[in-house]
Amino acid sequence: MSEKFFCYQCQETAGGKGCTIKGVCGKTAEVAILQDKLIYVTKKLCAAKISNVNKIIVRNLFSTITNANFDSDALKKFIEQTENLIPKNFKVTELIGVMSTIDEDKRSLKELITYGLKGMAAYLYHANALGYDDESINKFMQSTLAKLLDDMTVDDLIKLTLETGKVGVDVMALLDKANSETFGNPEITKVNIGVKNNPGILISGHDLADLEQLLEQTQNTGVDVYTHGEMLPAHYYPKFKKYKNFIGNYGNAWYQQTTEFEKFNGPILLTTNCLVPPKANYKDKIFTTGAVGFEGCKHIEEINGKKDFSEMIELAKKCPPPTEIETGEIVGGFAHEQVFAVADKVVEAVKNGAIKKFVVMAGCDGRMKSRQYYADFAKALPNDAVILTAGCAKYKYIKLPLGDIGGIPRVLDAGQCNDSYSLALIALKLKEVFGLDDVNKLPIVYNIAWYEQKAVIVLLALLYLGVKNIHLGPTLPAFLSPNVAKVLVENFGIGSITNVEDDIKTMIE
Repeated sequence: MSEKFFCYQCQETAGGKGCTIKGVCGKTAEVAILQDKLIYVTKKLCAAKISNVNKIIVRNLFSTITNANFDSDALKKFIEQTENLIPKNFKVTELIGVMSTIDEDKRSLKELITYGLKGMAAYLYHANALGYDDESINKFMQSTLAKLLDDMTVDDLIKLTLETGKVGVDVMALLDKANSETFGNPEITKVNIGVKNNPGILISGHDLADLEQLLEQTQNTGVDVYTHGEMLPAHYYPKFKKYKNFIGNYGNAWYQQTTEFEKFNGPILLTTNCLVPPKANYKDKIFTTGAVGFEGCKHIEEINGKKDFSEMIELAKKCPPPTEIETGEIVGGFAHEQVFAVADKVVEAVKNGAIKKFVVMAGCDGRMKSRQYYADFAKALPNDAVILTAGCAKYKYIKLPLGDIGGIPRVLDAGQCNDSYSLALIALKLKEVFGLDDVNKLPIVYNIAWYEQKAVIVLLALLYLGVKNIHLGPTLPAFLSPNVAKVLVENFGIGSITNVEDDIKTMIE
């Protein structure tokens, strides 16, 4: 197997162009090449039109998302399972890998669609875990993957890109329904960021079904449960509030886990992407599940719809309590139903001039120093601006003392990255309340940070909903060819960020 590969699916890709020897994310060349092959055989499976493969296709796509699966043995197993479903005489001519399409613009659009499908698969995976599915979404994903093997025109690929955005809205709506019907509508909540004296288990990622099982199994064991990263918004759901050992949120965004996981002292469960290759001093406490994997870490399989976390619980009992790294509270839970409930108050604040601008700062956090821009931008906003956020980008500013406007916090956190759907619904509701014919006439601007493929499907969904003039950073995606980038700029007003002072003038003043 070649020691080199090519990957530019995440924002931190080497030199802003592409990783070729080892992924900035930490994946080896072997893992990267296996992920390319897994995507290829998944496309081939879709082209063969085999039935009853929905779950396999969703898992395969999800496993290749940045920071999800670093386990070459697991990827080989997925490839073998997929290949065994394809008739031996079924042939396609497409080559494996990102660079398999020679035409730069076609390659760019195909990758944009593929990454959108990966993000779509992640959200569908979580909905499936709660017993929710939509055959039309599965059919779209499979037919689109099959089409990506063909030599399509640029115009057809642009059309397919927008269709991907449409189905992206559908899948986020499905997951929103799954979460709210299962756990209740999120409500305004103060989340503790300190610790207690019991040993604990830390759960990271996004999967609320895993969290529910963990909380059930830790009852009356003397083991507390804390969230990390994108799992923070779980505290906003009413159903989880009944668990007395559900203590709070520990730490910050995903990339800080290499220091925070060690200080937690107890075992850590990674339920989805966001895994950073663990250090030796806490690797033996890392457990993975679902589409996540890392060589040498214990993987907890689902058996008959259940996962057994007893090994983690017993390990936790032998560990010291978490080391406290901060104290205080985070306020969140401003998903669409909660905001609708206080809509009159929000509208009045806009009408009387107390709120002059809403700034959507959803998306991803990351380790690059350039992301300090988002904290600085939040600090520089005028006091009559309210931030609407979702995703781990919030960690750049949610703990800042930004105050409130007439009791309305200046940072309204809707939840996880998929809850960007809530922000879209809020915008559409405000458009209706103010009697506007275009969502872009609202006093809302978009300054979104992206990192991986779930952010791609969120972006495509926003474009489908007609949102324009989105500022995307800290850099534009490396997989956008100059011509494709030009189309996005000219048709949708997609723009890059520059510096805080100039961007405040452009977006706010």
